Amino acid sequence: MTADQQESSSGLIGAASRLITGWALLGGIVLLLVVAVNMVSIIGSMFGKPFPGDFELTEMGVAVAVFAFLPYCQLVGANVSADIFTSGASKRMIAFFTLLGSLIALGFAMLLIWRMYFGMLDQREYDYTTTILQIPHWLAFIPILISLALLAVAAAVTLLRDADVLSKG
Repeated sequence: MTADQQESSSGLIGAASRLITGWALLGGIVLLLVVAVNMVSIIGSMFGKPFPGDFELTEMGVAVAVFAFLPYCQLVGANVSADIFTSGASKRMIAFFTLLGSLIALGFAMLLIWRMYFGMLDQREYDYTTTILQIPHWLAFIPILISLALLAVAAAVTLLRDADVLSKG
């Protein structure tokens, strides 16, 4: 294990990394549950007993799962990048662009937390629910807001890491 790996596996950054990884795994479990609901509904439809509200659960479950994956993607650098534009750039320039990307991700996470929080409050105030199962919409916002907070943490971690890489040249 290198010194960088040891440093990132302990302390606050290591704890954040483990939490973000665990959250992404929970997102995967949610996605598997969505698949299971759809399988039950399809099989039930063949016998005239579909799962009521399967599309509502799919809609909410996929949204929650996608947001759960965002912090992990930021943490491990698995976001989409346009390497064609940086293929001829120096390592220092690439490090600068990576740092800039982490800074933008942090700002974007903060903006989304702010707006999604007020969106959740609106959904709760107006008592919006799903049509068939009558699940309040605002409940899906809770894990999404947690995901966005973890995205901000992941962006801060990558920002610190990228700043360190850039400073070392």
